[in-house]
Amino acid sequence: MTIAPVIRRAKSEDLATIVRFNLSLVKEARGKELDATTLQKGVQAVLNDGDRGFYTVAEIENRVVAAVLVTFEWSDFRNAWFWWLQDVYVEPSHRQQGIFRTLYQSLKTQADRSNVCGLRLYVYQGNVKAQAVYQALGMLPSDSLMYEEPL
Repeated sequence: MTIAPVIRRAKSEDLATIVRFNLSLVKEARGKELDATTLQKGVQAVLNDGDRGFYTVAEIENRVVAAVLVTFEWSDFRNAWFWWLQDVYVEPSHRQQGIFRTLYQSLKTQADRSNVCGLRLYVYQGNVKAQAVYQALGMLPSDSLMYEEPL
């Protein structure tokens, strides 16, 4: 029997776990290494300042097994906020157990109560497993492409 995860906002005590998840995420998805010191400062900045966003975690038996960062984008077209789901990570031993689905549904409910106009995320083009998960949840591919210029 699968134990239902407890979904909650991340706390400062979750810092090391979130950093570990993000290091693993980038290694798995891009085959790259992040600077752990910079990453830790970035995660801490979010945990200290809700205007930057917030992390939501999933716990099973008091152990965090998944996390997602939510950041905000104002839409003047819709006069409302989009929530961007970033740094989505579920520990490999807990994948394909509905944990992200539960986490996503919780965020969707919160967003609806907060009059958010939509949930967005970006996914690497080659990550077809993740794309299938997001589509199974009801998300649709956007008609927009993303461009960036690193500075």
